Amino acid sequence: MADDFPRARTAIAGLATYGLGEAPGESAIELAAQASRLALADAAIRLDEVDGLFVCLPSDFLGGLSFAEYLGIRPLFTDNNRTGGSAFMSHVATAALALEAGAIDVALIAYGSNQRTGGGKLATPAKNNDYDAPYRPLFPVSSYALAAARHLHQYGTTREQMAEVAVAARAWANTNPEAFAKGPLSVVDVLASRMISSPISARDCCLVTDGAAAIVMTRADRARAGPKPAVAVLGAAAATWWQAIAQAPDPTITAAAESGARALAMAGLTPADVDVVQLYDAFTINVILFLEDLGFCPKGEGGRFVSDGRIAPGGALPVNTNGGGLSCCHPGMYGLFAIVEAARQLRGEAANQIVGAEIGLAHGNGGTLSSQATVILGSAATL
Repeated sequence: MADDFPRARTAIAGLATYGLGEAPGESAIELAAQASRLALADAAIRLDEVDGLFVCLPSDFLGGLSFAEYLGIRPLFTDNNRTGGSAFMSHVATAALALEAGAIDVALIAYGSNQRTGGGKLATPAKNNDYDAPYRPLFPVSSYALAAARHLHQYGTTREQMAEVAVAARAWANTNPEAFAKGPLSVVDVLASRMISSPISARDCCLVTDGAAAIVMTRADRARAGPKPAVAVLGAAAATWWQAIAQAPDPTITAAAESGARALAMAGLTPADVDVVQLYDAFTINVILFLEDLGFCPKGEGGRFVSDGRIAPGGALPVNTNGGGLSCCHPGMYGLFAIVEAARQLRGEAANQIVGAEIGLAHGNGGTLSSQATVILGSAATL
C-alpha cells in the first residue's frame, strides 16, 4: 500500500484562511469562496483552471454541486466526502491520487462555516444514533467524555493533565494574530470551568467560531514553479473503526493508530522525524489520545507526555502551533485548518514559526472519534 502512494509527486501550491472568529453577514458558501479566491491567488492559479473540487459545507450535503455552481466552474471531478473533521485529510489523499493519475490538474479543497454568527452550538441532544439516544447524551461531547473517563480510570490520567493541553493551546494562540481566544489561561482556570459532561469541562472544549480555509494542490513540478514554496504531500491515509463510541472495543484506542502508521509508512518516516504536529483538538482528551495512537508516546502515557509544557511554546514537541481548535478557531470542522497550519510551518511563514521545520503531520478526526485521517507534509527541500 505504501509503495502505491505518489510520495512527494503532488504538493500544496496555495493556501489561505478567511474570516476566522466572527464573520457576521457572510454565509458558509461565501466564506469558503473567499478562502478559495485567496488560496488560488497565493498559488497564482486561475479559478477556471480548477478541475478537481473537494468541499464540505456544514448544512449542504450536496455542497460539491452547490460550490461548483457558486464558483461558476465545471470540474471534472467533485468529492463531497463527509466524515466530519477528518474529511479534508481524505480529500488530500484522493486529490493526490487523482493528480498522479492525470485525471485532474488542479485540486481545490475548501471549507467554510458561519457556525458562530449563525447560532451554532457545540453540545446538543444526541439524535444521530437510536441506541444512544435513550440515555440522553450530549452530542458530541458525551462520547468524548466516555473516552476521557475510561482513559482516566485505565491509565491514571488526570484532569490536570487534560488541562495542560488547553493551557498549551492558549499559549500558542496568544502570539497568533488570527487566533480568536487570547489571554491568560491556567490549569486552575480549566479545572474551575463549568462541567459539561464529566470529566470534560467548558475549557476542555473547542471554540465555536466562524471561518474558512482552502488549499490548492497540483503536481509537484507545477507547484515548484509557483510563487510560494511548494509543500510536498508525502503520505495520506484514513481509517474508520466505528460510528458511535459505544461500539468501540476500547474507547481509549482510535483508528489514528492505523491511519498514522500507514501515512508515515507512505512517507518513509517515523514519529521521531516529525518537526511540527497539528492535531484535531475538539476536546483536550483528543490530543492525549492522538499523541499516543500516532506513536509519539506509548498508550497510556499521553497525560504525562503533555505535562510540564512539553507541547507548549518552547516545549520538546510543537503541537497545534496556531492555538488549535481550543484557542485559534473551530468553525464546526477543524481538519483543513490543521493542514493549513502545517503547510505554513513548512513554508516558513507561520505566526509561531518553528525554526528548521521540514516535516509536518496534520491529523483529522470525525464523528465521535469515529473517522481518523493523517497527512504527512514536507518542506520544499523534501521534493
